[in-house]
Amino acid sequence: MSLQLHRPDAAGRLEPRPPAVDRRGRPEDWRKALRSPRWRAAALRNPEMNPTSSVAAAAFWIVLAAVTFGLLLLGYGSHFWH
Repeated sequence: MSLQLHRPDAAGRLEPRPPAVDRRGRPEDWRKALRSPRWRAAALRNPEMNPTSSVAAAAFWIVLAAVTFGLLLLGYGSHFWH
């Protein structure tokens, strides 16, 4: 039983009703009532940004991890950190 198809009658019981239809005779889309009419999503493109290649991004993170690991080895190896 769906509450969209069953509505309370005068006595408080649920009675089946056909779904609401729009002006064209199609079933009404209840999701449209949830959307604000003022909301217009912006395009996701940014022409000012040059995308980074996947290889360059992966290389950056690998080098950053290696440098961090090297600093930790150097710091603990020289007893800088106890």
